[in-house]
Amino acid sequence: MEYLKIIAFTHKQIDLKALGKLVICEQTLDDRLRNIQSELNIKEIFYIGTCNRVEFVFTSTEDLSRDFIDRFLRVLDMGLPEEYMEQFIENVSVYEKTQAFNHLLRTSCSLESLVVGEKEILAQVRKAYEACRVAGFTGDYMRMIMSRVVKTAKEVYTNTNISKNPVSVVSLAYRKLRELNVCANSRLLIIGAGETNKNIAQYFKKHKYSNFSIFNRTIEKAEVLAKELNGTAFPLSELANFNQGFDVIITCTGATEPIITEEIYQNLLNGDNGKKVIVDLAIPNDVDSQVVKNFPIHYIEVESLKEIARKNIQERYDELINAENIIDENIKEFDSVLRQRRVEIAMSDVPKKIKEIKHTAINGVFADEINTLDDNSRAILEKVMDYMEKKCITIPMVMAKEILVKNS
Repeated sequence: MEYLKIIAFTHKQIDLKALGKLVICEQTLDDRLRNIQSELNIKEIFYIGTCNRVEFVFTSTEDLSRDFIDRFLRVLDMGLPEEYMEQFIENVSVYEKTQAFNHLLRTSCSLESLVVGEKEILAQVRKAYEACRVAGFTGDYMRMIMSRVVKTAKEVYTNTNISKNPVSVVSLAYRKLRELNVCANSRLLIIGAGETNKNIAQYFKKHKYSNFSIFNRTIEKAEVLAKELNGTAFPLSELANFNQGFDVIITCTGATEPIITEEIYQNLLNGDNGKKVIVDLAIPNDVDSQVVKNFPIHYIEVESLKEIARKNIQERYDELINAENIIDENIKEFDSVLRQRRVEIAMSDVPKKIKEIKHTAINGVFADEINTLDDNSRAILEKVMDYMEKKCITIPMVMAKEILVKNS
């Protein structure tokens, strides 16, 4: 790992809005990386760009000095004003050799994420690498690196509890709903068409729920969400008159007073006395406390979900030591794998050389003598030569691997 390097700009040091100025669009990525390779003598490189980080993973004999980072950013040519150049150079994180490998593993295992344990980062890293591999920016070395990255991340996610429990309020709310066995043909009223309700709606859509009525102060926003869910949009002012029945209410608005009063809830029931489900993700709550007190409902509200989220996050952090132990073991293993691969590459010409020696012996050095042999003798000689060729190819390979194992 002598030449492995990483230049990283992340949410830990840089404001996310500023970080966005370093994100490279797909249309210009190849040209920018090609310039980096040619101008800075970089053999292999791939780029990771997410909402929380921009990182360049590459091989180089150069030290990651301030001057190198400055040249790197200027060759990258993102059109940054000088004040941004200074900000990025001052707040860059650089990793070399084993530290670089450790950082890449930690990142892919989500130990460096805003929310520890979120699996999305592994998929993002794999996708980033694959795009650069297809474009020809990586080779055998990065292939081995990424193979170990994926192996390590899978071990961390499988053998620790670092990703076991959801930590977002939306995912927790949906999990609570699923625990109540809300069936896919349930009638769902969604009140509010902001980001929170859009996010929870994606869970419903993924699991084939289909009966949606969406209410929002701005009807246009309700229509956008209704179109996505194949539901029906209504202005919020029509909520009190809605008489088509419901099984679940999902509500999250910016109102300062309750949206669902006793009177409105009674109208929504339209004579139905069954127990309903209400998911109230608004702060302050959209549901009047008297509704919760006086009607039979399963009430899921944001404060209780936040407490569960805090507990889940703490549990994930408690798993960091286990995850880091898995990473350390994989780094040690990979060192041996890498040395073995180097021997394989160094000895890759052995079979070719032995074949050449055999050809020269048969057709040059001993050609006259061989030509005097009868067919049976020639056949025996060829069998002997083939046998010796295979052994001469195999023995040095096996011995080299044995030496590696013994030294490790």
